[in-house]
Amino acid sequence: MAELTIALQLAGMLAVALAIRQVVGRHRLARIIFEADTPAGRNFDLGLLIAIVLSVVLVVLESDPRLQWRHSELFEPLELGFALLFTLEYLLRLLCADQPLRYARSFFGIVDFLSSIPPLVGLGASRSRYLAVIRILRLLRVFRILKLGLYLREAAQLKAALIASRRKILVFLLTMVTLVVIIGALMYVIEGEAGGFTSIPVGIYWAIVTITTVGYGDVAPVTTLGRIAASAVMLLGYSIIAVPTGIISAEIRQAARSSQQPSNRQDCPGAANAITWPGPGTATAVAAAWPPPIRAAAPASDPPGGCRPAVPPRGYRWGW
Repeated sequence: MAELTIALQLAGMLAVALAIRQVVGRHRLARIIFEADTPAGRNFDLGLLIAIVLSVVLVVLESDPRLQWRHSELFEPLELGFALLFTLEYLLRLLCADQPLRYARSFFGIVDFLSSIPPLVGLGASRSRYLAVIRILRLLRVFRILKLGLYLREAAQLKAALIASRRKILVFLLTMVTLVVIIGALMYVIEGEAGGFTSIPVGIYWAIVTITTVGYGDVAPVTTLGRIAASAVMLLGYSIIAVPTGIISAEIRQAARSSQQPSNRQDCPGAANAITWPGPGTATAVAAAWPPPIRAAAPASDPPGGCRPAVPPRGYRWGW
């Protein structure tokens, strides 16, 4: 019975989406949904963001057993309403997208699917509906909607820094995995079952918790040698924390410096109309549409003004 209800709900949402596309028009609907350069598109996106925030707050509150017991009659219809709303929005995006498969396989397409269809299907499950909190990822669209270009530029710099440092971070992680395996095996040999290290995996777990300076305390060494080794691992953990931070910070600084580096190109005086290329007994005029030349120190044989274009016209030989 539940499967039939879900199928009917999906069929109803599909029928409503087709009707909306027929009334509004595919191209106009696509501009409203995917763009934010019109009042209708901006209002649609802002309303959608408000709905996302409210649905995430609802899921978080619903996870409290006391609130769920007191307000279950309010939570269930609201969650069903949000699930139907996001399902309708996802179907509309598929129906009006120029390349539906490309959208469905994109990052936001996957997030839109996971925040709409699965929560609707899993409404009857005890815990799966709480995965609807993934909808909060859709708030990333706020940078595009509110035209926060500066934030987008900073995000691009951070992305470039992470990509540039990926090999260094991978080497660091492989080194850390090797280190915690060795430390875990060493603590298992030193402490044994008497100290709570019942196996090498338990020792590896202790090494990870200790070297990251978390220290849950559920497993701790009791022998003198084990405590000395644990002290060394703790000090090692403090020094290791700075490694990935330094790597990423250096790459972020480099990315910021690259984006702010000024251009060295300057236009030559009098080059707005034409550039004269001296040749053996002839001169060739180059149109102003040709890329601007570079100002450089002029050798004795260069033309007056110290300007030599970066690339001469095809077939030209330097004649001075």
